[in-house]
Amino acid sequence: MVQFKICMIGAYRVGKTSLVERFVRSLYSDDYHTTIGVKIDKKSMTVEGLDTNCMIWDIAGEDEFHTVNNNYLRGMAGYFLVMDGTRIVTLDMARKLHKRVETLKPGIPFVLIANKSDMTDKWVLNDAAVENFSSAPYRFLKTSAKSGENVEEAFSFLVNEMIRPSVK
Repeated sequence: MVQFKICMIGAYRVGKTSLVERFVRSLYSDDYHTTIGVKIDKKSMTVEGLDTNCMIWDIAGEDEFHTVNNNYLRGMAGYFLVMDGTRIVTLDMARKLHKRVETLKPGIPFVLIANKSDMTDKWVLNDAAVENFSSAPYRFLKTSAKSGENVEEAFSFLVNEMIRPSVK
């Protein structure tokens, strides 16, 4: 069995915790609880015939008052860069966080997520805004922690990208 550390990073209130809850427990709640520091969850899955343990680090969101602690990012094999599709400012924060991660761990797999796709009437993020987001290969997905749209797909894709070096 292979174990991977996956980090969820992004701005404050983009839905990182809700995405983890949907993936790990198949649950969603409208109640908002701020993550303080980091919350760690685990889920086992089989990808390409390989049993994996995913240690998911749900890291408190970054904003003007709080910076993501770089120590939380150490040892990660991949990460989710989460934005809120109803708040364009979260794209700027995602770019900032991505640059920081690239200086710490260049070239590791990541998935760029625009969460809250169920809120179509409030959606402000367009596909053109995320074009050429990174020179590194990445996948962009619109997700909804509320409906579950693309949540399983996002995790499966990232784990698949992380196991490629392990399978060789």
